Amino acid sequence: MGHVNDPAVIERLMDTPGRWAVVGLTQNQWRAAYSVSEFLRDELGQQIIPVNLRAEEVHGEKGYAKLADIPAELHPIDAVDCFVNSQRVGDVVDQAIAVGAKAVWLQLGVIDESAAARAKAAGLDVVMNACPAQEAWRRTHGQRASRR
Repeated sequence: MGHVNDPAVIERLMDTPGRWAVVGLTQNQWRAAYSVSEFLRDELGQQIIPVNLRAEEVHGEKGYAKLADIPAELHPIDAVDCFVNSQRVGDVVDQAIAVGAKAVWLQLGVIDESAAARAKAAGLDVVMNACPAQEAWRRTHGQRASRR
């Protein structure tokens, strides 16, 4: 059986302020990573760390080319949010394991069962094929519906 997201893990990651390394976050405002990372920071209170090949600064935050480049004073990394395609995410998950991240969050459409299994085996929490902004919307609208 494949990976099934644990709602308690999603809730804890979203509700507990921490450091999120956002892999694939660039200054390109048309990409989902740009607005989702802004949501993580501004709405959920997460510290974001952009990770992209050019080590670009995004949203006023210093960028790094890879997870291993993030300095020790910015550790631990609570979640690695993966905005890379499914064929490349396994390498990012392996990097997350290597740097001691606590969780990996694979965005909508990003699916790699073997990478998820490796992360779980290494003790990381795993969320796959989900978006924190959509999860927050679902929670908000579900609460409103239950109040009616």
